[in-house]
Amino acid sequence: MNPFSSGTRLRDMIRAIRACKTAAEERAVVRKECAAIRAAINENDQDYRHRNLAKLMFIHMLGYPTHFGQMECLKLIASAGFPEKRIGYLGLMLLLDERQEVLMLVTNSLKQDLNHSNQYIVGLALCALGNISSAEMARDLAPDVERLLQFRDPNIRKKAALCSIRIIKKVPDLAENFMYPASSLLKEKHHGVLITGVQLCTDLCKVSSEALEYFRENCIEGLVRTLREIANSPYSPEYDVAGITDPFLHVRLLKLLRLLGEGDVDASDCMTDILAQVASRTESNKNAGNAILYECVETIMSIEDNGGLRVLAINILGRFLSNRDNNIRYVGLNMLMKAIVVDAKAVQRHRATILECVKDSDASIQKRALELVYLLVNESNVKPLTKELIEFLEVSDQEFKGDITAKICSLVEKFSPEKMWYIDQMLKVLTEAGNFVKDEVWHALIVVISNASELHGYTVRALYRAFQASTEQESLVRVAVWCIGEYGDMLVNNVGMLDIEEPITVTEFDAVDAVEVAIKHHRLDLTTKAMALISLFKLSSRFPACLERIKDIIVQNKRSLVLELQQRSIEFNCILQKHQNIRSALVERMPVLDESTLSGRKGGSLPTVPTSGITPCNLPNGVAEPAAAPIGDLLDLSSDDVHASISSGGDFLQDLLSIDLSPASAPSGTSQPPKAGTNVLLDLLSIGLPALAESSSSALDILPSIQDNEAPLANLNGLASISSLPANATSPASSGGMMDLLDAFGPIPQNHEENGPAYPSIVAYESSSLRITFDFSKQPGSPQTTFIQATFTNLSPNVYNEFLFQAAVPKFLQLHLDPASSNILPASGNGSITQSLKVTNTQHGKKSLVMRIRIAYKTNDKDELEEGQINNFPHDL
Repeated sequence: MNPFSSGTRLRDMIRAIRACKTAAEERAVVRKECAAIRAAINENDQDYRHRNLAKLMFIHMLGYPTHFGQMECLKLIASAGFPEKRIGYLGLMLLLDERQEVLMLVTNSLKQDLNHSNQYIVGLALCALGNISSAEMARDLAPDVERLLQFRDPNIRKKAALCSIRIIKKVPDLAENFMYPASSLLKEKHHGVLITGVQLCTDLCKVSSEALEYFRENCIEGLVRTLREIANSPYSPEYDVAGITDPFLHVRLLKLLRLLGEGDVDASDCMTDILAQVASRTESNKNAGNAILYECVETIMSIEDNGGLRVLAINILGRFLSNRDNNIRYVGLNMLMKAIVVDAKAVQRHRATILECVKDSDASIQKRALELVYLLVNESNVKPLTKELIEFLEVSDQEFKGDITAKICSLVEKFSPEKMWYIDQMLKVLTEAGNFVKDEVWHALIVVISNASELHGYTVRALYRAFQASTEQESLVRVAVWCIGEYGDMLVNNVGMLDIEEPITVTEFDAVDAVEVAIKHHRLDLTTKAMALISLFKLSSRFPACLERIKDIIVQNKRSLVLELQQRSIEFNCILQKHQNIRSALVERMPVLDESTLSGRKGGSLPTVPTSGITPCNLPNGVAEPAAAPIGDLLDLSSDDVHASISSGGDFLQDLLSIDLSPASAPSGTSQPPKAGTNVLLDLLSIGLPALAESSSSALDILPSIQDNEAPLANLNGLASISSLPANATSPASSGGMMDLLDAFGPIPQNHEENGPAYPSIVAYESSSLRITFDFSKQPGSPQTTFIQATFTNLSPNVYNEFLFQAAVPKFLQLHLDPASSNILPASGNGSITQSLKVTNTQHGKKSLVMRIRIAYKTNDKDELEEGQINNFPHDL
């Protein structure tokens, strides 16, 4: 009985399964059929074995287990007839893989079928071996496959070549056995055999340097001749695709030529003419032609060339960017990102087209074009490109504003030709996307403004105009209120007016109104409102006519539910009410911030404060030494700006208060009263000293130690208990208000880590090609959680593409990774990638952080992998 004419059971089973309305009904049908198949297997039913295996393959495709039918495959393969063998080999490829131990039993059957007189059975064996061959099977059957590469039938030679590819991938040591047979396949006229032969040679070049050198010496001329014949061949209906003769063979030949020409000048010279011919004659109005052009461009960019051919290739990529197909534009942008490393000038010619891609509606094209523009910017074109990017920022979607803003800020900071242009561009970014600007960006802007003394008036007026137009951009409001607080008198008096400015009339009350708006705006966060409150306090000295109005606003915030605002308001109100004599000194303009110090901190190095000449602090037993905390907290300096704010050459405290705190130099045996600056400081601290002359030395002894420990001005809890002060020296006001920081030091202990502790940066990993730096920070009240900013720097001369960072931690740690800023790492340290990590230590204080890392990237079309372990985390993380 012919099993394929009378067997309808497979169709019946498929029909029954498709008729099921629920998953439970389907499982019931499959269960029933599997039971029937098991029964037939147990009875050794040979007549319907092929039918049962066919049903098992369908059940396997539905996702149900079919392992019990594996031996049936072997039995059918051992059968004599072609129909049974065909079903058996098909089942073998579907139901088994190379990891199955059962597969060892089929090696003998495969060897017999590879030597069978029926070429169709030989083809079945080659197909099965090419799909599921293990390393052991490859070693055993490689001689038979090698022999079949010379078989008379082209279909068998084609299948033998495909099977050889599987063998050399499993056992690269066998590559030398296939070099000579593979080179003979390159002379084939049959396109099916030729394309498999080209692919076999390509894989041989990848796994064996000996094969690569052999094909360079013996096969390049033949490959060039074959490619020329195909490119110039007339219309052939058998191989024609969209008017191009066999584009698949075109692509395979170009890939092989790319491998042979890479790093070899002589080989590259041999293929230059044919590559130019293919690049100039191939039609680009069809996908088949675009595929050939893309491979041709990639080959040109990979081989050794004098530059003329590369300009042609980059022009082709420029045409890709004008194509209406999104896929073609995307691959064009990808290739241009590689080409910019080789020939940046040629890529610059297509700058206008690339900028149009930035405005494309497709999100992936936008992102890729933005990365390419970022690589195109240099000192000569930074102004026009930045203008284009800012114009795009105005119309871009919300999800892209963060990425665009980060890139614009980086470019402006890196290539800015002058400070005024820098301030103008940053102001535009803050106006359009201030909520997406990172803190370090507006910190750097304030430093630049501080150093540009001739632009203070221009800057504060520009920021005031922008602030009046919009109060929704957080970073814009912060910079604006800081500048109004520092340079409010310049705003009112129009100091430093430039020719390009339009006149503006701002009264003192207008400036105070602007700051009040920032304090009362419900959508602004605590940092912004605290900065606005400090700005208002500074205006109390600059605008005496508005003093009462400023007092009223500050008093209103004494009842704020936010502790930070409440505390600042109470402190400022106390100064306004009780310490008028030192207010002007406290609210003087900030000293010029050091740009080099800011740059050093960004690079991970912190300046050290010299300690020579500083008297150690002698504290009585039981009084703890003040912890290292920011002295500039009262002046709105964030914790990461502490070190930069301390003068390296003098007494920061003296600069801050504009008073002389040094001990008076007097002749020997002469009594000299302390200077007025000491009285002012002690009055600020509300410490009444009847015998001031005797105890001034003790107070002066304490103050340098405060500088030494970088403690905040308010952190003087232990002064009342110092033995050198008399018991009645404390002012009666010290027992008053619990929140009065200036009048009550003793009773209320202060929190020294309001902004979180500072930790040094570390070089987490460094090799000859890559450096990873970690910067740490913590949120107040969450000691278990550490925020890590990872910075990746490329130390090699090659660009890293598809950059991927992975990390693993032990079970007592919880790790969260944010997306990286880019997946392309520029060469030679000309840029970096940043990525944020959050690590939660559930055993904080008991176990230190530890992390395993893996970095994957592609350079010169080769995949690279680096791994390491980080054990040098600070112990108190």
